[in-house]
Amino acid sequence: MSDNDSFGTDDSTALSEAQAALEDARRRIADTPAQVVVVNHLMGLYELAAIHLSSVPPKLDDASLAIDALTALVERLGDRLGDDTATMRDALSNIQMVYVQMKSRA
Repeated sequence: MSDNDSFGTDDSTALSEAQAALEDARRRIADTPAQVVVVNHLMGLYELAAIHLSSVPPKLDDASLAIDALTALVERLGDRLGDDTATMRDALSNIQMVYVQMKSRA
């Protein structure tokens, strides 16, 4: 009995479509320069920190973790971020400044 035998026709079709979509996503990522994907993830860390800082009350420990991760990556990668290096350094400085301001109010 194959894995697909335990599914109905609709389930089997849905599984095949999901597998095809996953393979398509993998191809798109493989075709995208790593620098672009890394910067996208860095922006995700920035946004995560901002979300935690804007929570009521602010979640300073969670924001700090995201900021520390962002700091480690931006500092370690340096100019390897290409044209986005200055933008990421500015974003890091801004979120660090907001964190310090929020922490001083707590």
